[in-house]
Order: sequence, then structure tokens, then C-alpha cells
Amino acid sequence: MLASRALRRRSLLQRAWSSMPAFADDVVSEVPNLRPAFSHVPAGRNHLFVPGPVNIHENVIRAMHVGGQNHRDAWFADFYKKSLEESKMIFNTTAGTPIFYPGTGTGGWESALTNTLSPGDKVVTFRYGMFSHLWIDMMQRMGLEVEVIDCRWGDGADEEKLAEVLAKDTEKKIKAVCVVHNETTTGVTSDIGEVRKTMDSKSHPALLLVDGVSSIGALDFQFDKWRVDVAVTGSQKALSLPTGLAVICVSDKAIEASKTAKSKRCYFDWADMLRTNPSGNVPYTPETQMLYGLRESLKMMREEGGMTAVAARHHRLAEGTRKAVEGWGLKLLCKDPRWYSDSLTVVEVPEGIDSQKIVDIAYGKYNLSLGIGLDKVKGKVFRIGHLGNMDELMLGGALCGVEMVLKDAGVPITIGSGISKATEYWRQTAKPIPTRETLL
Repeated sequence: MLASRALRRRSLLQRAWSSMPAFADDVVSEVPNLRPAFSHVPAGRNHLFVPGPVNIHENVIRAMHVGGQNHRDAWFADFYKKSLEESKMIFNTTAGTPIFYPGTGTGGWESALTNTLSPGDKVVTFRYGMFSHLWIDMMQRMGLEVEVIDCRWGDGADEEKLAEVLAKDTEKKIKAVCVVHNETTTGVTSDIGEVRKTMDSKSHPALLLVDGVSSIGALDFQFDKWRVDVAVTGSQKALSLPTGLAVICVSDKAIEASKTAKSKRCYFDWADMLRTNPSGNVPYTPETQMLYGLRESLKMMREEGGMTAVAARHHRLAEGTRKAVEGWGLKLLCKDPRWYSDSLTVVEVPEGIDSQKIVDIAYGKYNLSLGIGLDKVKGKVFRIGHLGNMDELMLGGALCGVEMVLKDAGVPITIGSGISKATEYWRQTAKPIPTRETLL
């Protein structure tokens, strides 16, 4: 009897929902199971700790809060030239030429390949995660001959294997060596400096193309010193902006290669940018609001102390996180410390635990966003992102959340075992915030 009444009441409320939209919120609040999935906005904030998109600083959001402007008016040329010049800081370059594309890091990938290579050209690259695999897929779909050096997912670029491949290439048919600097699937940062040394040891003239999507702006990157020919990053990673801007830097050698490369290109043709950018112009409509945000983000990095200070902050955050993982009694997917990533930490889960459960509990119960395991490591790891706009207290809150989630998911940890190690490390290594020294 009671069940039938409940069903009738639900039917009436459903009809009321469809016929009386003015009172829809009241109806839904009385009967929670009528509410659309994920429609409730909890108190507090979403705790975003994936390796991109990342947290955006309030100063950057305010800088972007401008109306539409005409990029053909006189003000734009100087603004755009300064934006390009200021971006050289994140690449550590004076010789490279920055280029901006409305798009993502994937668009930057495509520009790197299509502007420097021709169908049938041979390239060598490494596969050690989902994103290196996706770049390989792009290369193959573009008609390149791709020699893949497969590595364990959790290791970085194997320079010895690269040396073997280059040594066999006596006719110098390999046109490019392509490397994902920081593989966010696995929490691994490869050594681009050693890759360059390996190429030099074999006197190989190949171009060096680097995916720095989750490293540039967070980790040490030396475009000039390592003689990188194309470096690619995206706005939604360490630059702490919304998704939508591909930022690349190209060498003179890469520009020369673009003059003879036969791959079809239009939107991503460097020639259009190189023709218009020197005078502060663009071949098509720029993302003006994103440029305001980019300049503010770069300003904050300069005021922090430049890329040396930014990289040091990321290292401290990463070290604290790794100490927390050790405190929990868990293991990193990356086993060799020389490849530890300071952009994110990828944690293996115990046998019998599905890491997707950890990610779902985190979001469903604590409004905490963690990275899932991808492809080969799906269900085996979860990922904690700590790049971009991030400090100890933000990350400390996330680690507290992870401890609760692990306990809820049945992982045998002791609450406090990880966060205590992280906070003690951060406390011991903390320095006064610039301009606040007099308070201490």
C-alpha cells in the first residue's frame, strides 16, 4: 500500500516537473532521486589535482576578464610582440622563435611534424606511455616511417637504445628524433640533455623535436643548451591557463627544414606566422583573452624568481608528495629516481584494488579530482598532479583527501602516515615568501 502510494506520488511529481518549470527546483529538492547526475554543487571548491587542466590563479582569471577587442587596431601589434618575447623565458631561449596557435598541445605536435618533415621521412621515437603512443599514432597517420623504441611504462627515454639506432643509420636517413619530455601516463621525465648528447656522440644531423606539454613552465627546460629544434607546450598545463593555446618554439634549423618539407599543412603552417608575427600581426583571429592570461602568468613566474625558482617550487612539491607515498607504504610506477617527474606523481595500488575505485571515491565523496590510470596501467595506478598554480597547503589538502580515499577504498594505510612526512619536509625546506621576509 505504502509502495503504491510512493509510486503514485513520484508519477505526480514527474508530471509536475514537466508541466511547471517555474517550480522545478523546489520539486527536485524534495525528491533527490529526480535530480540529474552531477547536478549538485557542494560547498567549498573542486580540488583539482590532475596533471592538466590545472588550477588557475585569481590574478590570471582577472587578467582574462576583458571584453572583445579588435586585433587590427593599433594597440595590438606591440601587445603581441611583447607576448611572444616574454614567452621565451619558459623555454630558456634567446635564439628560438616562439609561435602561438589557438589550439592545444596536440595541435603543437602536428605543427612540429608537418612543418619539418615530408611523407616517407624516417623518424625515431620512444613509447613509454599513452601520450608518446598518441604522438606515434599521429606520425604514422601522416605517412612518416616511424622506428619505435619501446620502453617499460615507468621508465624514460633509453639513450643506449637510441645510440644503437643512430649508429646503424650510416646514411643519415633519420630526419628527426622525437621525445615526450614528461610522460603524464607514468610520471616520468626523460633526460633531453642526455638525448642531445647521444645524438652528438653519433654526429647525427637529425632534428630534435620535444613534447614539453606537461614540463615546459614547470621543469627545467633548456631549449638553447640542448639545441632543441621544436618544443611544444599547451596553456592548460604549467602555464595555468584554460585549454586553448598551443605555445611552441622553433630553431633556425627547424625553420630551414620547413622551407623544403612536403607535408600538407594550412592552419599550422609556420610560414604564415613567420611572415606576420615580426610586425605584431597574425594570419587569423588570435585568442586575445588567453594572451592577457598568458602575460599575467608569465609575470607571476618572473616575480617568483624566474624559471629556476619555478622549477625549484615544483621539485619541493613533488618531493613532499613522494615522501607521502613512502609513508603510506605504496610504490611509485617510476622506479629510477633520475626519471622522477616533478609535474605529477603516479602511484601503484596494491594487488586486488582497482585504482578507478580510488578516483571515483575521491570525486564522489570528497570533490577531489585525481588522474585515472590510462591504457596499459588502467586500474593499476592513480595520478596526483602538482604542476602550475600550486603551493604546499593546496597540495597538503589533496594528500589529506587521498589518505581518506585510500582508507575508504580498502587500502591498508594509517591515517596521517603520508601527510605527516610531506608536511615535515615542506616545513623544513620552506623559505619566506618574497616581500614578506620582515614578518619572520
